[in-house]
Amino acid sequence: MTAPGVSPPTRAARAVKGVVLLACCAVVIVPFLTVISTSLATREQLTNSGGMVLFPDEVSFAAYEAILSGGLVTRAVMVSVFVTVMGTAFSLISTTLLAYGLSRRGTFAHRPLLMIILLALLFTPGIIPSYLMVKSLGLLDTYWSLFLPVMINAFNVIILRAFFMELPEEVIDSARIDGAGDFAILWRIVLPLSKGVLAVIALFYGVAYWNSFFSALLYINDLAKVPLQLVLRTYVVNQSQLGVDQLGAAGENIPPQEAIQMAILVLSIVPVLIVFPFVQRHFTKGVLIGAIKG
Repeated sequence: MTAPGVSPPTRAARAVKGVVLLACCAVVIVPFLTVISTSLATREQLTNSGGMVLFPDEVSFAAYEAILSGGLVTRAVMVSVFVTVMGTAFSLISTTLLAYGLSRRGTFAHRPLLMIILLALLFTPGIIPSYLMVKSLGLLDTYWSLFLPVMINAFNVIILRAFFMELPEEVIDSARIDGAGDFAILWRIVLPLSKGVLAVIALFYGVAYWNSFFSALLYINDLAKVPLQLVLRTYVVNQSQLGVDQLGAAGENIPPQEAIQMAILVLSIVPVLIVFPFVQRHFTKGVLIGAIKG
């Protein structure tokens, strides 16, 4: 169905759009399929294909068995899950409280705090000052260093504040007349109306924590506390740092290094792909909730 006054597209235009769409899908799907296929390929297939396989003739889970049977990768997965869950929870709570406070005019230090948040979008601290601050607080080699320095994102605060400011003032004013305080209004009225945008902000934080490796590279020296993304980076950049004992496999049973690399990469991608469809449905809903119907 086309808009009034607009002629429908021709067959040639539809064909061109279809070809372009298929090409875009292929650009995304083929590399991802190659990563999964390579992680499931056997040593002979990888040797014959030169290192990457698109369609494996025989499926082998040896790479996944090697990295999940114990050692560094298994611990790294648990660390990544812990940091992602705890970091997302702390970040979402602190961002919600800060954004709600900044969305209510007349709150204490409203303008100075808002200016600090806006300046944080333009100016970021350097690596050395951040490291010295974390060191002075005694957070080196602790899980706290992986999410406390980046617990609040200024961009997410601005998005959440703008959403809170668009909520109907009539509903909040009626709650105040009934005797509700700020925390009661936030818990009983604002948060139920903001489930969509909160889900999106939680997804932003969760993906950022799951994919982060730089904080661990700076602040973590204990291999038992490194996240999965740092293991993946370490193994890709310097493969000699992951030995037989860290993979949890016998020397003669170690799969090819290409398969292990791709298996770790799949483990780092799959959780995000699983969670994203459940949050995707909140995107449009988060934009529409709170609108006043005329």
